Amino acid sequence: MSRSSGFFAEMIGGDDPALISEAADRAAHLLVRGARESDDAEVAERLLHLADTEGIEAIAEVWSGSPADSLAGCLWRLYLLRSWVYADPVTVSREYEAGRARAQVARVVAGVADPPGPDELKAMIDEVLRGIAGSEFADVLFRAAAFARVVATGRAGMSEPTEAEVQRMLVLAEQLEAAGHAELQHLLG
Repeated sequence: MSRSSGFFAEMIGGDDPALISEAADRAAHLLVRGARESDDAEVAERLLHLADTEGIEAIAEVWSGSPADSLAGCLWRLYLLRSWVYADPVTVSREYEAGRARAQVARVVAGVADPPGPDELKAMIDEVLRGIAGSEFADVLFRAAAFARVVATGRAGMSEPTEAEVQRMLVLAEQLEAAGHAELQHLLG
């Protein structure tokens, strides 16, 4: 065997990125598409608590590099949003409250109870994630996008957040909304 023919066999490194991406896509497809086909009432609860049981870091390892217009990328963004709400519900509540008056349509779509305290926001984000199993995935994405849009609007009107923090939340809202439209056209894969 020549030196060049064994080159790839001798390489030592991490896992093949293409295989990781394929596994991420396959797992996301099974979670989103398979959840609707299941008659198991516990599926929504298991999906909701996936990040709690497996850890957001494990989910990030699999899905964080996925494009926003893929099922894996959508799931990453949804679980990241939930983790953020649970990590700092008081700040999230304050930012959401600040954006409610200026983003009224998004506020209605998000469906947060009034007044939007920390517990109400946790309940809303959990309801959104339960929707992965129980409702149309496009609706899940639109609700999460609307929530992120209200928060971005609220951040923009506050003095503490930086422009980058506002922009990050706005990009998240736009990515989720675009994915929702792609899902309606059966293009989200």
